[in-house]
Amino acid sequence: MNNISLSKSRYCRVVQCNKMLWMDINKKEEAIDKARDSVLENGTKVGELARGYFGDFVNVEYNKDLSKMVADTKKFLKDAPNIITEASFNYDNNFCSVDILKNDIDGFEIYEVKSSTEVKDIYLDDVSYQVYILKNLGFNVKKASIMYINNEYIRKGKLDLKQLFTIKDVTDIANSKQDKIKEKICEINEYMKTKVEPEEKISMKCFEPYECSYWEYCTKNLPEKNVFCIAKMGKKDKFELYDKGIYTYEDLLNENLNWRYHQQIEVDLSNEVIIKKDEIKEFMNKLTYPLYFLDFETYQSAIPEYNGTWPYEQIPFQYSLHYIEEEGGELKHKEYLAEAGIDSRRELAEKLVRDIPENVCVTAYNMSFEKGRIKELASLFEDLKEHLLNIHNNIVDLMIPFFNRWYYTKEMQGSYSIKYVLPALFPNDPELDYHSLPVVHNGGEAMSIFANLGNYSKEEQEKIRYGLLEYCKLDTYAMVKIWEKLNEVIKE
Repeated sequence: MNNISLSKSRYCRVVQCNKMLWMDINKKEEAIDKARDSVLENGTKVGELARGYFGDFVNVEYNKDLSKMVADTKKFLKDAPNIITEASFNYDNNFCSVDILKNDIDGFEIYEVKSSTEVKDIYLDDVSYQVYILKNLGFNVKKASIMYINNEYIRKGKLDLKQLFTIKDVTDIANSKQDKIKEKICEINEYMKTKVEPEEKISMKCFEPYECSYWEYCTKNLPEKNVFCIAKMGKKDKFELYDKGIYTYEDLLNENLNWRYHQQIEVDLSNEVIIKKDEIKEFMNKLTYPLYFLDFETYQSAIPEYNGTWPYEQIPFQYSLHYIEEEGGELKHKEYLAEAGIDSRRELAEKLVRDIPENVCVTAYNMSFEKGRIKELASLFEDLKEHLLNIHNNIVDLMIPFFNRWYYTKEMQGSYSIKYVLPALFPNDPELDYHSLPVVHNGGEAMSIFANLGNYSKEEQEKIRYGLLEYCKLDTYAMVKIWEKLNEVIKE
């Protein structure tokens, strides 16, 4: 039997868990991929940008026929010294494409490009696997490095790749791993021979360094309610209990756990509804008219697009604002959505101070996010600073009654996130159903689609913009409905 075909991504998956690759090949349909589009897009953009770090380069174009990529690489190698991106090699059915290869007369320098702001252990396995292939093909690898994002870089004028990227030399580490890589590849090939689904114990490897897409499948025999359903409990703590055979809600009741965990379990088993009217009433008295409900949408880019921005800065591009000017007054709405491809921060800040007067009560759900963005805008625009900070200082967090469990039901599943609280308070309400929205259904989608808005046709952009507006509008309308519900509770 031939050795299994490995790539560097496949190799890294089996470093995390052997069964991942077995499932990929034999039961791929069981995967539930939770990777965010924005993460993948950032990785692609960073990789393409990094190609120019050392100057002129030649690129090996992707081809489904990997042998074509290997053949193209051989042609480019003859022109040493040169820079080759996606240089591709195959040794004994082990394939890799090197992100950046410095092809010198006396050997290679290889650079693995990551969109992360730190070097993770799995990156070392990635680079070491590439070194293994190249060395076994007889090449001299002089240097192996990881190129990653410098999160302290602030853009000033033209993008400076030398400052955007940090390079870490990992040659010694890669060389020290060569014997282990050979052993691992032999282990993988033996493991993959089996036609019967192998047993693999769940553990932290299911989440480190990445959440496995087969988690649901591998835990399908656990009771519906189990230790892994406990909100906010650390994964290591969950596995410690699981390894002791303590994982049903009934088992957990007898453990000395944080009160929040116990309450989630007890409410789930008893179907009790917790409503602390006095605490809710005291909180609601802080919300005065005129009353505003605010929500921002932001996007993040590994590559700073505008002056004064840094990698992965939260750039606000949209907000929704519902408001009621007096008791019994009409619910009104204002909104802002930036055009594609512009630095929208100034325009957004100017509209925000026009839309929200000073000294009014503003609510947000999980207010630290909105307050953080407003504070950043205030630091940018001195002429708007006083008004922006006035808004900042008058924000009240609508999440508090749910965070403190003054209002709690089993449907909230231990969470105080609005995405759990809303359907718990208004089950099966089509008006509040994010799944029925056009185009955009969650914050991750909003972030990803706006970041790429300029790549769509004018007609497609109009549909997307409508979808973004409807999504953000529902976020603040949901806050209004929650506020109304809390008002009903204290009046009952």
